[in-house]
Amino acid sequence: MLGGRLPPDCRETDGDARPPFSFLCSPPTELIIFHPVSPKKRIAIIPGDGIGPEVIAEAVKVVQASRAGVEMTHFDWSANRYLADGVTVPPDGFAMLERDFDAILLGAFGDPRVPSNIHAKEILLGMRFRMDLYANVRPVRLLDASLCPLKGVEPRDIDFVVVRENTEGVYVDAGGVFKTGTPDEVAVQEDINTRKGVERVVRYAFEYCERHKKHDGAPRQRVLMCDKSNAMTYAGGLWQRVFKEVGREYPQITSQHMYVDALCTQMVRDPRQFDVIVTNNMFGDIITDLAAGLQGGLGMAASGNIHPGKTSMFEPVHGSAPPIAGKNIANPLGAILTSAMMLAHLGLTREAEEIEAVVLEAVRQKKTTQDIGGSLGTREAGEWVAKRVAG
Repeated sequence: MLGGRLPPDCRETDGDARPPFSFLCSPPTELIIFHPVSPKKRIAIIPGDGIGPEVIAEAVKVVQASRAGVEMTHFDWSANRYLADGVTVPPDGFAMLERDFDAILLGAFGDPRVPSNIHAKEILLGMRFRMDLYANVRPVRLLDASLCPLKGVEPRDIDFVVVRENTEGVYVDAGGVFKTGTPDEVAVQEDINTRKGVERVVRYAFEYCERHKKHDGAPRQRVLMCDKSNAMTYAGGLWQRVFKEVGREYPQITSQHMYVDALCTQMVRDPRQFDVIVTNNMFGDIITDLAAGLQGGLGMAASGNIHPGKTSMFEPVHGSAPPIAGKNIANPLGAILTSAMMLAHLGLTREAEEIEAVVLEAVRQKKTTQDIGGSLGTREAGEWVAKRVAG
């Protein structure tokens, strides 16, 4: 018998001990089947296009060096695959990811050989929408003062999180064009906001604030909702009402509000004031790129696309950057920090913290790529981190 004691009045029926294991119990008609469960977390690796394969290779190397209990499977979904056989995502691709994997580590998508970017749309946006990954979580943390363009700002001053609604808004591709190419051409892009979609992402932001401390151990105390409800009154009105209603359920957390233009100004003037920011899909896309500028650029920015309790996807914030692809100059630290974020999400906290600590040391010692003050290449920077994580 493998895996513990038999239930009362049961006997083992498979003598060769091969899974699945079956036990015949009283009454005789009751059959209990135990399927083996691997203790390792299963991760799908999709490097994608451009610099994606380069930086994801280094992230994978670091995860392996951490000895985290994971199994990784690579998939070739990319521009190369699309150009070879016309396939963006296999017919059961998203269902397979949800069924067979605990998390997905994604690179980047976009290739000039595919001007329509159809493969990027169907893989990346398809994954977010079809798998219902409704919370895009982007930590904004300054590792070293040298990385921030603002004067007098220290690492303790920039440690906030943006929670972006990830499945609605203007990115759902609702709308159309009428009288194309004529002087009377009309283009409509619709902004879709549902009560369910807004409420769950707002609630996620409050829950995140309540459960996640800052890196110095201090509690997070504020959730700020960002919108443009003074101009976009219908969608903004929904966000305002829901935010106030949900906020009342968390009296220990201070609820705040800023219009998106004012938020951009304040993010540059005084980023110390932010803990957790929640906003819609488009505004979240924009302000997180601005926020990345405070922490050393897009090459340092990690993100997770989360649906609590379901398979979630993690990706560095930067794009595929075709002009620098293959030149061994892309910054791999964003991808490495993304892998640490993924491990933490999977409950592998010790390994995640080890990786983050070594990345911090790499930045301090300038064992990095040129964009953040170092002199190493992509592979060399990844190897430096991996060797120290391995001990």
